[in-house]
Amino acid sequence: MAQSTRSPLHALLLYLLLSLLALLMLFPLLWLLSTALKSPQENLFQIPPQWLPQQPTLGNFIRVWQSQPFGRYLFNSTLVAIGTVVFNLIFCSLAAYPLARLQFRGRDLIFTAIVATLAIPFQIIMVPLYVLTIQLGLNNTYLGIMFPYLAGAFGIFLLRQAFAAVPKELEEAARMDGCSELGIWARIMLPAIRPALVTLAIFTFIGSWGDFLWPLIILDRPELYTLPLGVAQLSGAFSLDWRLIAAGAIISIVPVLVVFVLVQRYIISSNVSSGIKG
Repeated sequence: MAQSTRSPLHALLLYLLLSLLALLMLFPLLWLLSTALKSPQENLFQIPPQWLPQQPTLGNFIRVWQSQPFGRYLFNSTLVAIGTVVFNLIFCSLAAYPLARLQFRGRDLIFTAIVATLAIPFQIIMVPLYVLTIQLGLNNTYLGIMFPYLAGAFGIFLLRQAFAAVPKELEEAARMDGCSELGIWARIMLPAIRPALVTLAIFTFIGSWGDFLWPLIILDRPELYTLPLGVAQLSGAFSLDWRLIAAGAIISIVPVLVVFVLVQRYIISSNVSSGIKG
């Protein structure tokens, strides 16, 4: 009886705590939206701060969209992000499959070396990576923007662990049917680790979409700028008008939120052993 009376209170306190943490995490985004909706007559720096716009307006979004080629920036970011996701899933899964399912000398050493690269900051490899990109003639190209993220240690590690969890019976049945290793990878393994693939796709998409440093280094042509670079241009175009910068930031965030809402249900891991009958 005592346990049953404590359970609802425990659940209520847990939900209150989670709601408070969610509000704390969402506060910067809500403040950014509030700033973007404020009219030019409102003081952004008044004390105490005005949390809600007194005269909400969409004029800041319209002005930003008309004054800067945000349509082009949006196209560039979408193309780069989708291309990066596709290449990353293909290359990481091709690298992770033999590390998880095949037996060969040095396999564990190779995997350990790959995971160890996670400790290397991007700034350390940025200069040699830039030199290599220039030598390959990939500067000022979409492929050049994607180049550092075509494969990654995190993706290989994540998919390797997912491949290792697939029941061997699925693989053995495919081999008995005469399926090649590439066929097993494409027809058996990839469908079996779909939640891990979607999770990696989301992380890769968000990372590519919000990347600022590498496109800034590798691009000289404004028509190839991605949204983060486009938002940075607003600080010069409007002399730090924070309403317009906030509006541009909101425009760049919305596609990421839409993608996450559409695919978040696939993140939950499924039981890959459900493919085994009997």
